[in-house]
Amino acid sequence: MGGAMALTLAALAYPSMLGVSTVSSSPSRVIAQTQWGPLTEGDRDFVVKVRAAGLWEYPVGQIGLQKGTTKGVIEASKHLVDGHAALDTTCRKIAPMLNITLPNIASPQQEGFVTTLKSDSGKKFDSDFANILRMTHGSIFNTVAKIRSTTKNSLVRALADQANDTVLDHITVMEKTGLVDFDQTIFQQTTPPKLPASDQTPPPPPAGQPQVVLTPPPNATSKPVDIDGIAGGNGGGGASPGPSPSPTVG
Repeated sequence: MGGAMALTLAALAYPSMLGVSTVSSSPSRVIAQTQWGPLTEGDRDFVVKVRAAGLWEYPVGQIGLQKGTTKGVIEASKHLVDGHAALDTTCRKIAPMLNITLPNIASPQQEGFVTTLKSDSGKKFDSDFANILRMTHGSIFNTVAKIRSTTKNSLVRALADQANDTVLDHITVMEKTGLVDFDQTIFQQTTPPKLPASDQTPPPPPAGQPQVVLTPPPNATSKPVDIDGIAGGNGGGGASPGPSPSPTVG
């Protein structure tokens, strides 16, 4: 890729590209006891920012369906829309159960990705699309695994299972485009520039604003988590039913 792409990545990249970055001072701190297990700051941030991921990747998938010039890019775009609609359904279902307020727009950094891809066209769009999204998903893969391996909350664990499958699928379809520059992508994943927390954090919605819903495509193949099955008990969360957690904006 050319210098322009390198500048784009340098300006926009940071380690947790789906928005799951550790912006709290103590992600392991328990903020609430719930009937599905203790909820930590890291758990709460994960739910909020998986939601934020869909708020930029879902529209990017829609853009890709319109602008993509190769079969690989169009197929990858379908996977973005399909996968994030299902993740969004899960997030919107478990968030009120845990008293977590979800954002309605992505972080400024994530919105920057959308702006970049909206301004692209032709082969440049295809290249930027594949490389930005391969980088973002590659960056978050280990973070999803860490949440899955450490959370004691069964609802968060179920979301992490779904996110893990979705991220791996999206990594795979981006690679199948044949457009990924692995040397540069891996470099950007492992040595990203620092950005202020305000650029990494999706803002809370204004009071009373209707919740944005990412609608599944008519031919959806991804399924949200069966939360009703988990909610019937503590799901192995290891905690007895307790008071509801206090509302939070993540």
